[in-house]
Amino acid sequence: MSRDTRTAEASSVPTVAFVSLGCPKALTDSELILTQLRAEGYATSKTFAGADLVIVNTCGFIDDAVQESLDTIGEALAENGHVIVTGCLGARPGDSGGSLVREVHPKVLAVTGPHATQEVMDAVHRHVPKPHDPFVDLVPEARAEFRGEAGIKLTPRHYAYLKISEGCNHRCTFCIIPSMRGDLVSRPIGEVLGEARALFESGVRELLIVSQDTSAYGVDLRYRTGFWDGRPIRTRFAELCEELAKLAEPYGAWVRLHYVYPYPHVDEVLPLMADGRILPYLDVPFQHAHPDVLRRMRRPASGERNLERLETWRRACPEIVVRSTFIAGFPGETEAEFEALLDFVREAQVDRAGCFAYSPVRGAAANELPGQLPAQLREERRARFMEVAEAVSVQRLRRRIGAQMQVLVDHAPALGRRGGRGRSYADAPEIDGVVHLLSPEKASRTLKVGEFVRARVVDARGHDLVAQPL
Repeated sequence: MSRDTRTAEASSVPTVAFVSLGCPKALTDSELILTQLRAEGYATSKTFAGADLVIVNTCGFIDDAVQESLDTIGEALAENGHVIVTGCLGARPGDSGGSLVREVHPKVLAVTGPHATQEVMDAVHRHVPKPHDPFVDLVPEARAEFRGEAGIKLTPRHYAYLKISEGCNHRCTFCIIPSMRGDLVSRPIGEVLGEARALFESGVRELLIVSQDTSAYGVDLRYRTGFWDGRPIRTRFAELCEELAKLAEPYGAWVRLHYVYPYPHVDEVLPLMADGRILPYLDVPFQHAHPDVLRRMRRPASGERNLERLETWRRACPEIVVRSTFIAGFPGETEAEFEALLDFVREAQVDRAGCFAYSPVRGAAANELPGQLPAQLREERRARFMEVAEAVSVQRLRRRIGAQMQVLVDHAPALGRRGGRGRSYADAPEIDGVVHLLSPEKASRTLKVGEFVRARVVDARGHDLVAQPL
């Protein structure tokens, strides 16, 4: 084959530009779509110009995220003109009852909701036909989940998100996610473990488990028995964690749990954390602490029980780190209720806490609650919350000075000879702090992205630690 022929064939391959917005759960949807695109022979691009088509995976939860998604769709239409929209915003209705996206951007080619790989691919096929490849056209089409395969990942090579379920059974008044993603649907346990194994084999050293409600895994299936490598395993949170720990062990890899509601059965995972088989880290969405506010939110727990649960966890695993998110200024929140929230953060000693000022979300039941607070007051309470939360976090970080920790290296220019940046077990990527690594004391010592290094903590700066590689 001549060079001119190869060049002509390469230039004829259709290119799809892709933008992924929103949370890690949306990111995993993007990875499935990109994997399917590449499997079918499409080229992919991060730029709109020159692409045959643009796919925008959107976020539709809070107002800022909605606006970012709409702006990105507008930019794609202006620069390219051929746009398919997917994700949570695609499921949100507009004022007329139809698609909000189509109301704002009527020229988009197609709109789907989240977790809709095949619908997106069907739209792609309608507007940019699948490349012809005589070597693979007779092979059965790869479907949405790519079972047991790692697929394309949008994260750095050394860490990846693994989504174990879709949707949520809760009906929190401030949230519209169930209306966009539906009720809880757990993935088969063999399928989840197959993907986990493929990720570890591909070089992943930190696996971040995500869903809308991780600790409810298997509830929809009544914890039925699945099979993995010929062994029966219940489709249940604790059993899943046990199997993930076994898979991670030969690679010395981390398993980190996100979006864990504080149900009593979470206690069963604490021995795995105490033994170092699962990271002693829990991302728990408490949202508030006062029982009356939690009732108005329709949250599945109370502040008092949450304090008891935290005490139980810390007795079982003293090294456990808890991160959480909270909402300040929820409708009807009194000053006394807000002060109770601040007291909870101090008493609970939440290691990592984020806070949102309450913002009305179109379609959320909380919009109809009495006692809507002024935006300025909501923001003032958010700022007061963060002042308290940051003081707790800094105090707990300073206790680590002098300790040795394992650090996963995320950034190491010049092989780390001038230092680098990484994370300890207490730091999830992008949402927590980092560990700033000093230059190694030995000239022969190097740092490499994706590898672990032992380091001694020498200082704490804000939400971050400073450590000396050993």
